[in-house]
Amino acid sequence: MNDLNAIISTFSKEEQHQFLSHLEKHNKRGDVKNITLFKLLLNDKLDSEEICIKLYGSRKNNAYHALRKRLYQSIIDFTANQSLQEESSVQIGVIKYILAARYYLQQKEYKTAFKILTKAELIAKEHHLFTILNEIYHTKIQYADSNPSIKLDELISTFNNNQKKQISEDKLNIVYAKAKHTLSAMTYKGEVIDFEAVLTNLFDEYNIDINENMSFKSLYQLMSIVSFSAFASNDYLRIEPFLLNTYNAIISYKTEEKQPFYHIQILYIIANTFFRNKRFDLSFEYLKLMHDEMLVQRKKYYNTFSLKYNLLLSLNLNFTNKQDTAINLLEPLINKKHSDIESLLDIHMSLIMFYFQKNDFKKALHIFSKFYHTDKWYIEKAGIDWILKKNLTEILLHIELKNIDLVESRILSFQRNYYKYLKATKQERAITFIELVKRFYNNPEEMTTKSFKDTVKNSFEFTNAEREDIFVMSFYAWLKSKMTKTPIYETTLEVIKKD
Repeated sequence: MNDLNAIISTFSKEEQHQFLSHLEKHNKRGDVKNITLFKLLLNDKLDSEEICIKLYGSRKNNAYHALRKRLYQSIIDFTANQSLQEESSVQIGVIKYILAARYYLQQKEYKTAFKILTKAELIAKEHHLFTILNEIYHTKIQYADSNPSIKLDELISTFNNNQKKQISEDKLNIVYAKAKHTLSAMTYKGEVIDFEAVLTNLFDEYNIDINENMSFKSLYQLMSIVSFSAFASNDYLRIEPFLLNTYNAIISYKTEEKQPFYHIQILYIIANTFFRNKRFDLSFEYLKLMHDEMLVQRKKYYNTFSLKYNLLLSLNLNFTNKQDTAINLLEPLINKKHSDIESLLDIHMSLIMFYFQKNDFKKALHIFSKFYHTDKWYIEKAGIDWILKKNLTEILLHIELKNIDLVESRILSFQRNYYKYLKATKQERAITFIELVKRFYNNPEEMTTKSFKDTVKNSFEFTNAEREDIFVMSFYAWLKSKMTKTPIYETTLEVIKKD
């Protein structure tokens, strides 16, 4: 998907109407091809060549690309104006106060100027605008001799404390960026890195101070860093209390409803953590809160997060014995174009899993046939864990469909490409799983014997049902279904049930 299509796919219905009005207002000629192009791209049913012919009656590539470029620039202008009106309205308002105050100070209207600066300070404090507060205190200190009521030492102390808060926020931003960069190297490049050690060193190096004065954005970044750690270690249980305590601190801020973008992401992090810990009722609860927040500001961020929301909702439904509802939720989304490619890929894989667990292997294979890129491409887009799950699922799918030649080639390919990585990252259980799959494939009648069951029991060291990864348990459930001769889905629900 190119940039223009990706941007348009994120527009809400309200934004679509607003942008069309923007185009109509700014079009200087009777030519409305930019409006026609926007509507055609919204429809998302034609390729570039078909759109070009629709617009010009023939293939006028140069004219078409020029039109796309103009439309792209119009969208950038529209988006920037929207951001100035909505996202930055508070900051701009405070900056206007500062500029006005400085003008009155130069005119020696000190009483009026300091009154305006005090109002600006109150707003900036409420919204944790530390950089702008520095400017306010700087101005107050500069003209302190003009206001007899100012206690200069107290003002300097306030200025210094604000600087510390700003530095703390800046340091956390750096730690967040470095932690995310490290996780990306692990997830999307397959690099073997001790993430916990990196994270510990980062917190030590930048001396992060976690306190109640953190901004809403910083608290979101902190929660994200903790979630990165859980993702890297596959241990979501230990971060659950911290996330809830942090969220309870966040919702006490007056600004929380003014920052839905961060609020939505925080609610998603918590809902996903509860899902990974198999606490489905609580995950549903926070997904409801997430959905409510997606509806604010005229659904401004609804499209941005719709895929993540529906994906996580469907996973919760699937693992709470509502599989058909989960399938019906995701089916309309697999042909949708969206800038969130990773979520689209996860939706495809989840649907494959749902159909596989339902024993509808042909439908699962039909969706699988849409994966036509190389493993390298998928690793770059969705991460190495995703490609491991994809390849393991494909092997099991071909076993169920009795595609003998494909099973052997896929197993050999998996061994050749990923055994070294699995050993280096201490994920030997995946290797053990493949070896057991090979035994079943070569000798299926052995699965129900006591000898094989004992081998399986001794091969896997599960921590407990509460802490174990839900997707690892799902793969194991397939193996168990073969040993017990029970349906895959029924066995899966039994395996993930907490003690």
